[in-house]
Amino acid sequence: QVDRYLYHMRLSDDVLLDVMARFQAEMVKGLGRDTNPTATVKMLPSFVRSLPDGSEKGEFLAVDLGGSQFRAHQVKVFDDGKQSSQLESKFYPTPKEVVQGNGVELFDYVADCLLDFMETKNLKHKKLPLGFTFSFPCKQTKLEEGVLLAWTKHFKVRGVQDTDVVSSLHKALQKHKASFDLDLDVLALVNDTVGTMMTCGYDDQRCEVGLIIGTGTNACYMEEMRHIDLVEGDEGRMCINTEWGAFGDDGALDDLRTEFDRELDLGSLNPGKQLFEKMISSLYLGELVRLILLKMTKEGLLFNGKVSTALLTKGKIEMKHVSAMEKCKEGLSNTKEILTELNLFPSEEDCIAVQHVCTIVSFRSANLCAAALAAILTRLRENKKLLRMRTTVGIDGGLYKTHPQYAKRLHKVVRRLVPNCDVRFLLSVSGSGKGAAMVTAVAYRLAAQRKQIDAALTPFLLSLDTLREVKNKMRTELEYGLKRETQASASVKMLPTYVCGTPDGTEKGKFLALDLGGTNFRVLLVKIRSGRRRSVQMYNKIFAIPLEIMQGTGEELFDHIVQCIADFLEYMGIKGARLPLGFTFSFPCRQASIDKGTLVGWTKGFKATDCEGEDVVDMLREAIRRRNEFDLDIVAVVNDTVGTMMTCGYEDPNCEIGLIAGTGSNVCYMEDMKNIEIVEGNEGKMCINTEWGGFGDNGCIDNIRTKYDKEVDEGSLNPGKQRYEKMTSGMYLGEIVRQILIDLTKQGLLFRGQISESLRKRGIFETKFLSQIESDRLALLQVRRILQQLGLDSTCDDSIIVKEVCGAVSKRAAQLCGAGLAAIVEKKRENQGVERLQITVGVDGTLYKLHPHFSRVLRETVKELAPQCDVTFMLSEDGSGKGAALITAVAKRLHNVGQK
Repeated sequence: QVDRYLYHMRLSDDVLLDVMARFQAEMVKGLGRDTNPTATVKMLPSFVRSLPDGSEKGEFLAVDLGGSQFRAHQVKVFDDGKQSSQLESKFYPTPKEVVQGNGVELFDYVADCLLDFMETKNLKHKKLPLGFTFSFPCKQTKLEEGVLLAWTKHFKVRGVQDTDVVSSLHKALQKHKASFDLDLDVLALVNDTVGTMMTCGYDDQRCEVGLIIGTGTNACYMEEMRHIDLVEGDEGRMCINTEWGAFGDDGALDDLRTEFDRELDLGSLNPGKQLFEKMISSLYLGELVRLILLKMTKEGLLFNGKVSTALLTKGKIEMKHVSAMEKCKEGLSNTKEILTELNLFPSEEDCIAVQHVCTIVSFRSANLCAAALAAILTRLRENKKLLRMRTTVGIDGGLYKTHPQYAKRLHKVVRRLVPNCDVRFLLSVSGSGKGAAMVTAVAYRLAAQRKQIDAALTPFLLSLDTLREVKNKMRTELEYGLKRETQASASVKMLPTYVCGTPDGTEKGKFLALDLGGTNFRVLLVKIRSGRRRSVQMYNKIFAIPLEIMQGTGEELFDHIVQCIADFLEYMGIKGARLPLGFTFSFPCRQASIDKGTLVGWTKGFKATDCEGEDVVDMLREAIRRRNEFDLDIVAVVNDTVGTMMTCGYEDPNCEIGLIAGTGSNVCYMEDMKNIEIVEGNEGKMCINTEWGGFGDNGCIDNIRTKYDKEVDEGSLNPGKQRYEKMTSGMYLGEIVRQILIDLTKQGLLFRGQISESLRKRGIFETKFLSQIESDRLALLQVRRILQQLGLDSTCDDSIIVKEVCGAVSKRAAQLCGAGLAAIVEKKRENQGVERLQITVGVDGTLYKLHPHFSRVLRETVKELAPQCDVTFMLSEDGSGKGAALITAVAKRLHNVGQK
């Protein structure tokens, strides 16, 4: 009979899955900037961005307003490796005149209670951080601020809605400042639900959901920042206080609400509001049971149809009665006793029926709660892109704790609705009090960490004045390198390349190009056509250069190169042809003519002996002679930077600067012959290979070098050399990041203070990882995966810090590169004697091409530091291959013109 009567309260799994989907849709609505105003589930950002990590320590105060009693707490958190804490509390009543009076009285009462507690604990003269648990819906714009949206539960205090409750508490405390010498900082405003999650999070770091099922009901969880439109920023996570009690206020649950739910709502303090809460929280379940029993009695189904005063009195049946009646063993005798006390004289059938009503009402509550919780768990799992997820839900509230069956029912239904989530339910111990202290402790830890991180990264932040200073110093060094008397001691070598022209479109023929500049070596056949069908066709083969050859003898290195050439000529079937060859040799060379290049010094990890001070073209010719299989016409020795400029110059005659921003860093540009004192002649122009990587080797930029730069330099193959390159090029940026990560880990700010074996390995942090980690499209979860591939087990907070470190290092590199380039374009403008310069820079290099922000920051810096220059950046296609062939072709063309 009861089952038939309460048929609509029994919810099948299909209905629950539907509720789950409806709640998921409401969550999305609440998170969206445009849809939030009309959303019933407000999804309020809590500004709690981090869970406890076990390193919190200190002494904290917490006050807790929101239940039937007001509580003050002192919490001590110990950093003893055992994650232990100590809680001392005092309870104060919340009189009716306070909870239904005015705001000033309420906050004065809170301040009085707190001061009484501090006096009892002898804490009056201590400056302790204070956490404030305020268990009502608040709109927060920061952690220590919250505007009350609406009172819930039995509170109805005048003059508080739409005001900041933290400043109200602050004002109340200030009144006692003089008499008590009081100095309290409210560091965090926390909802009891968030407090529950944080308390459990201290004991179990998997805890990322908080749930309250008591007088009120609510849930919170850690949401990805990129999904929270209401808060600026995409990095990391933030706890969202769902305020799910209002789910259904727009009619979304009307099909599930019964006549009893409607009647209960009409008789409540806030009709039409908090409809979900009224279906599941303990404040209303007893009343719901009373309304059902009343109707059943009136219809003659119970108590022989006799309606007692108790059944007509609102609030007469409470949740404690419902819980007692549902107890397995003594339930029936409890039911008889309770009903008799209410002047209802039940038969045994009545007792069974009433018990059944209680069960159906509380079972529906657990079902609805499970459906909404399952929606949150599903969202968490999808955010993490996991097929299966392990997580912990921190729970508090009288209904969950005291009801004999509730917890078991809730667990069972949640596991049925989300079979791919392994959920642990963890009961919170004083979530609202200790939780506020935990939020405060985490905020305290994060503030201290922030200071330490800023101290490490501030030296990487370069002001506009500093960048101007770098630009001016670079300009000075460029001039030194061009002058005869200072060239020998200049740090920027300004090497003449004997490339005296850029392509004019008449170049044609077949050319070979060799490209040596990194761990790979390429041989290319380039066919250039001129005229209307102007084109460049290329065929190439890549060969590896083993480490033992890079760091062996010069003879072994060049014999290996010639072996690779022989393989290629055979592969292309052109072994007999004596083709003109351009040799891209991307190391500092002093040239006496276009086909003579003396190696100044190895860079990029090469250390082959007996090469420095030797002519690399002669070494190549001798190796060809030793092999005695073929002959080649070596026309030009070329630097990859010059090749880059020439490739872009083939497309755009305005291109007179080449920039490499990759493994290494360098620039070349067309300089007026009259300014190049170390080469005879004043007519025309010649390309100068600046070799600017050596900028600062004389100490002129020591003021901007950090301790990390010094560590990277000291651990490199060429200490004291190429200092600018070590701050700007891809080969070293990852290593700078690694040094910073080690330092931050030693300070206990990363990876739980544990320096893993992989982090100790030099070179593990390749620059490609910087590009991946800094990608805007990459969620922190993927950043964590990259770090895991590197053997670094990181938390979400670790990932945010690593991303920030990568950003600081690569931004500085781009800015320094931009400052150097600004010096060169300004010099070009002055050379031409124009007010405004239009110029193109040909660019190559993985850092420029692949890093998500490097090219933009570089361009912005040049624009800022050289405002009279309109600089176009053009990506080079294969400067070291195609460029070498074009230089060879231009050299051949100019040679033929000279002969004529």
